[in-house]
Amino acid sequence: MSGATAVATVLCAVRGPFEADVVTALDAPGLQVTRRCADVVELRAAAAAGAGQVGVVSADLPAFDREAVGELHAHGVRVVGLAPVGSWEESRLRALGVDVVVDLAASADSLREAVRAVVARPVPVAVAPEGPSGPPVPASVGVVPARRLGRVVAVWGPTGAPGRTTLAVNLAAELAGPPSSPRRGSRRDRRPSEVELPAVAPTGPESGVLLVDADTYGGSVAQHLGMLDESPGLAAAARSAGHGALDAAGLQALAPTVVPRLQVLTGLARAARWPELPGSSLDVVWDVARSVADWTVVDCGFSLESDELLTYDTRAPQRNAATLSALGAADTVVVVGGADPVSLQRLVRALDELNDTGAAAGALRVVVVNRVRSAVVGPRPERAVREALARYAGVDDLQAVPEDRSLDLALREGRVLAEVAPASPARRALARLAAHVRAATPAPVASTGHLETAH
Repeated sequence: MSGATAVATVLCAVRGPFEADVVTALDAPGLQVTRRCADVVELRAAAAAGAGQVGVVSADLPAFDREAVGELHAHGVRVVGLAPVGSWEESRLRALGVDVVVDLAASADSLREAVRAVVARPVPVAVAPEGPSGPPVPASVGVVPARRLGRVVAVWGPTGAPGRTTLAVNLAAELAGPPSSPRRGSRRDRRPSEVELPAVAPTGPESGVLLVDADTYGGSVAQHLGMLDESPGLAAAARSAGHGALDAAGLQALAPTVVPRLQVLTGLARAARWPELPGSSLDVVWDVARSVADWTVVDCGFSLESDELLTYDTRAPQRNAATLSALGAADTVVVVGGADPVSLQRLVRALDELNDTGAAAGALRVVVVNRVRSAVVGPRPERAVREALARYAGVDDLQAVPEDRSLDLALREGRVLAEVAPASPARRALARLAAHVRAATPAPVASTGHLETAH
């Protein structure tokens, strides 16, 4: 079809007295309103049926959230939002990920220009920055200002309880730096000698760390840290992100500080609540987390299966969306396995699965074997494990954490290992792991790319 005869099809989901004006404005050469949708359900159904190339929505459309925007993008539909310039509705639409926001007071020509321009853009499109207030103008180009970005580390491993949560909790504590004083609200006072730092060199300068429990099968970060309040902080953050309302201050308010420089975003109190963690919302959580903490450590579930392959309803939520989202956002993936023969076999298969799914494509990979002990491996257990993984999985750079009863003490006390047994063998290994992650993880570069925005 030539450019002279091409027609851009539009789905209109606008509420209030402006709806008739918008439809009239889009009745122009090269544009055609193919469906006037009464609600989000009808809009999504029309997009799934391929009835339009562009969706024009008003900011007050009920149930219009980031998941809806993601679904429209998945069907190849660009999204144009309508909101008063400089208003909170405009900010919300941009946070939801719409392609462009047009001022409600804009002329019909400006609206038509914005719709025509967005058709030529690829789908999906990054969230546009908030533009300055001013009179309605055609689409223009703005620059996203650079901002500080932290790094995301996903802790993942196969089924069988290889110690993902234990590694995630203590890795986050090591990245935060050694504890300077006993934690408040401790169950019992520690003797001064028990909180002295080991001879291991610090992992680096003090930095803020956010620990996130994203395990949708059996999250237990709160229990590991002795937290009495098990309110699902991550679910609240995801809900806020889904409505375009999550910002740095809001995320920090949901994550209490448990040890100096370490905040925790707790997981689901009940595994049945996993639909509260949609991947489209968690993508926003990880992005906001980068602006809150220098390091975000995510404790992931074990499964990488895509639930969409098991159902005819492609819009059904995915139980493993939280894990897949975290792995996709991670700069480094720490793959954790156990040291016994069964766990090592699972680890080898899990590394293949991670490669095959491409869930963490481009991320640095660090392999850790937990609970290394001669009782189950034989003499020189660490050497035996290294040789086995090098032979069967091609792992040359292995991090090993020895069996250590101090971890039982830490779990009983609801503390990190650096608090209860700072000179223990496992703590020294975890400090070396943190140093390796800190040195090997590349620093992300803040984007300053051009994004289109219209008023």
